[in-house]
Formats: sequence, structure tokens, C-alpha cells
Amino acid sequence: MDRRSLLRTGMTVGAGAVAGCLGGGSSSPAYETGFESGMEGWETDAGIGPEVDLEEFEWEIGASEEQAAAGEQSLRIWNEGDYDDGTCWAVHPMPVESGQTYTATVSAQFWSESESFNTIRHAVMRLAAEKPTAEADFPDPGQNTTELGETPYGGLREPLWLADGWREYTFEWTTPKLSTDELYVALGTSVVWETAATHYVDEVTVELEPR
Repeated sequence: MDRRSLLRTGMTVGAGAVAGCLGGGSSSPAYETGFESGMEGWETDAGIGPEVDLEEFEWEIGASEEQAAAGEQSLRIWNEGDYDDGTCWAVHPMPVESGQTYTATVSAQFWSESESFNTIRHAVMRLAAEKPTAEADFPDPGQNTTELGETPYGGLREPLWLADGWREYTFEWTTPKLSTDELYVALGTSVVWETAATHYVDEVTVELEPR
């Protein structure tokens, strides 16, 4: 069974700066950023279903001073909605201790321009030993790994536009025993409604508690 199938099964059953000491139980986040230094260390990518060539999907991700939950900058994410599909994201590496298991808590502030009864976009977040390479690498709509116990990767895919302005999104991940000294935190937006939309992301934190 691949890791994607395993995560889905588990969900059914279960119905920047580096800070602190990874193995020492420090209360400081293992990673945090408010994008005050722009996109330093971040890479961007996108995916869309097989019926559309990725080159036809328009999207943009970059640091911006237009909105900020704290400080002066945040991450701006824009994508078109012409295909009722498509996800774009930014990803950043962070060090961990190989052979260790953790309870990871990942949170970020997402900005929507207004509250809407329609689900126009999903927020997507992920923490894993590999970078995401396709939109299917993020959880399915409405899924969050917080209550699932040990899963191959952590993440969420939850509706945006639930508030006018900033709203926090968070998930927990109970890791397996890690065979890597690096994890990747990724976040972005996924198209639901056929319209272009802009969102902002700020105050990203990853907390790691050894277990």
C-alpha cells in the first residue's frame, strides 16, 4: 500500500528560522517564519489534474507587503480558477534528528478577502520527509491529520473564506520513526470555485515534541 492510500485508510479509521533544540524539549518552535526576509529558502511548485497541461494553469507565489498578520510582509498566493482544479504551494526544508519520533504541530495564518458561504479555495498544508510533487500529495478535502495517530505524513486541506481577514489553520502529526535528518513544510491554496483568487499566508510555525 502506498503512503497516500495508507493515509486515506488511517483517516477512515480515525473517522524562516530554525530555533530551539530538536531533541531537548525546548518550547521554542523548531521552525518559524513571517516572510520578513522574503522567500529565502522557499521553493514553489504546482499541480493540476491529468486532463489539463500544467503549463496552462496560471499561478503566482511571492513575498508581499500588501497584507501581514504580523510584521511587514507575508506570502502572497494567487491562482486562476478556469479549470475548477489546480493547487500551488511553497515548500521549505527544516532539520530533524534521524531515528527520532515526534509529535509535530504546524500552524499558519491564512488571509481571505471576505467571508463566503461558497467554498472558493482550500488551504493546503503538509509536513513530510519528501517534497510534494502533485496536488494529490496533500490530504483530501476536509481532512486533517490531528486526531489520526501515526500517519506517513501530516497535513490538512480545509476551506478558506471562512472569515474576513486572517484565520489560523493548524494540524498535528504523529511521525513514524524518521529515517531522515530533514523534513519539508509546505503550504498553499487549492482551487475549488471557477474564479481567480488571492490569499496571503503569515506566521508559519512548526513545533516538534520528541516522544
